Amino acid sequence: MGKTKIKDTKKKDKNPVVVLPSQAAVPPSFEGKIEKDSAKKDYEKEMKRLQVELVKLQEWVRSQKLRVVVIFEGRDAAGKGGVIKTISGALNPRICKIVALDKPTEKEKTQWYFQRYIAHLPSAGEIILFDRSWYNRAGVEKVMGFCTDEEYQEFMRACPQFETMLTQSGIILVKYWFSVSPDVQKERFEDRSKTPEKRWKLSDMDIKGREKWTEFSKAKDVMFAYTDTESSPWHVVNGDHKKRARLNCITHLLNLIHYEDIIPEPVKLPDVLEDEHYTRTPIGKQHFVPEIF
Repeated sequence: MGKTKIKDTKKKDKNPVVVLPSQAAVPPSFEGKIEKDSAKKDYEKEMKRLQVELVKLQEWVRSQKLRVVVIFEGRDAAGKGGVIKTISGALNPRICKIVALDKPTEKEKTQWYFQRYIAHLPSAGEIILFDRSWYNRAGVEKVMGFCTDEEYQEFMRACPQFETMLTQSGIILVKYWFSVSPDVQKERFEDRSKTPEKRWKLSDMDIKGREKWTEFSKAKDVMFAYTDTESSPWHVVNGDHKKRARLNCITHLLNLIHYEDIIPEPVKLPDVLEDEHYTRTPIGKQHFVPEIF
């Protein structure tokens, strides 16, 4: 599939500029089929293809010692977690790592705001997926009053400079904003409330966020005005349909970063060599898990 390359940072313009393709590489046969009866099979077939491409990207990142940061932001229940899980599920957890930080500790509150995130930036050959990021300050902290106006203004001033430092150091930085409509968010919140295994996903902050829907919209608009830059743009994903959002986001990511197929060829496994001098420990002397199923 066609790839767009990030410009050489050694040239005159040191800020890497991403040149987007005119259209994501989605097979024509797949368009419009999500809503039909065959949706599940179509989705699984396309996702399997994309996950193979993700492995190719992973191997290229590892071999070329690239450093990749992908930020996932957006409203609650917009589908960020599902995309992150889908991407990471196909990859080596030692290469592709998820960072989802809790609220800052008392010690962290005394540090430079970006300091606790810097500790999680990638080393050579790593992909870091931020499930929310330093943009907490521009969103939830601003709207909910968890930071002062001075801290908020300083973040807005410093953030573009901070991200320029990251890209000039060679880090490939990709930022996604997942958008969701109020009605769809309500449906997902109600589903979480009714489903025991999902109920942990629904927090008091989620409920308060709905009460401040417009305030969050305004905060997002201001955040984009300051941080949607040429060298580090925001990419908005329509999250109202989860499966579409996953396919669209992953396809876009694969088109955004240049990679080549260097997946190793299949290997021939050797036969197990029997050792006549080895006697296995009797099964009766081992604590086996009961085979209930």
